[in-house]
Amino acid sequence: MIHQKYFELKAKQEVYLSRKNHIDDDMYNGIYDRYVNPVLTRESVPIEWQYDLDDETNPFFEKRLGINAVFNSGALYLNGKYILCPRIEGDDRKSFFAIAESDSPVDGFRFRGKPILIDDSRFPEEVNAYDMRLTLHEDGYIYGIYCSESKDTQSDDLSAAVAAAGIVRTKDLEHWERLDNLKTINSPQQRNCCLLPEFVNGKYAFYTRPMDDFINTGSGGGIGFGLCDDIEHAVIEEERLTSLRKYHTITEVKNGAGAVPIKTEKGWIHIAHGVRNTAAGLRYVIYAFATALDDPARVIAEPSGLLIGPRGFERTGDVSNVVFTNGAVVNEMGDVFIYYASSDTRLHVAGTSLERLEDYVFNTPQDPGHSAQCVRQRIELIEKNEALFGRKL
Repeated sequence: MIHQKYFELKAKQEVYLSRKNHIDDDMYNGIYDRYVNPVLTRESVPIEWQYDLDDETNPFFEKRLGINAVFNSGALYLNGKYILCPRIEGDDRKSFFAIAESDSPVDGFRFRGKPILIDDSRFPEEVNAYDMRLTLHEDGYIYGIYCSESKDTQSDDLSAAVAAAGIVRTKDLEHWERLDNLKTINSPQQRNCCLLPEFVNGKYAFYTRPMDDFINTGSGGGIGFGLCDDIEHAVIEEERLTSLRKYHTITEVKNGAGAVPIKTEKGWIHIAHGVRNTAAGLRYVIYAFATALDDPARVIAEPSGLLIGPRGFERTGDVSNVVFTNGAVVNEMGDVFIYYASSDTRLHVAGTSLERLEDYVFNTPQDPGHSAQCVRQRIELIEKNEALFGRKL
């Protein structure tokens, strides 16, 4: 018999999943619209994935396999539906992937089927998997590039780990083929990698993050770019740096790819993440830049500062003061939806348009690099506005 408590929880969850989202008018900046409700949380995960429903084997209806958080999500717009592939972290700290979909970009997301089981038979050392970027490639496959984490057996530190870029592919979001992990000749560790949706010079094109260590970038100077011939056994011989780490900026400690780049007439728009250190620990924010269509490693626009930073309750959670994205979509009307997580706990959405995003990236001034120059830059803006009024403001 099914435990009666199941039906009570199911009805309560249905109310939660059916609620409508709306724009947060208090967060206006002209660039994008932030929505009030998260689009996915741990409350969104099916009850059947957490409880034994049998009242004989679970008479107290205790949660057997709990969920701690739902956050960093890959994203696709496919056949008129919005597809998310979030990182779901169990109470056991292990992360896994699942597909959630909706007819709406901002609410109504429901998980379908079962969690994605990634074949680890050739990678028995893989302990954890997370932060998948989804790319619908021109070769006809949907690729998932994610962080494959394993224990660093060369270290006596029990928490020491090794990060690699795992690669899977599918054509139906149900059957996933595991390929070899990405290998980069000059970078011992990789994470936050993503695949460009088009070939470059007939090769598969990856954005990477060169790292000497699991946490610290070490000699890694920024977001890398590299090409490989064979996606099934991907090897990158050379990484060129694109968006750089810079002193006293939002990318000072490290930066990495976020969502799969968006193609526009002016260039590839990147929505990435930057990290700086504070007295309260690392602070993650989201920023944007653009690279050239004819050379996707060459940066052609770098608006100053952050695009999205943690605000309000977004600043609290398992890892506080963090926003992070690994998924954004564009629909047929040119609407852009950026799916971003806050504090490694929940998943949000911000909506804009290609026109607004392009205007932001290519017309926002670049960071001049020094406080005095930043003040001069701001005074120029103020004086331009004063000229419109014909008086001091």
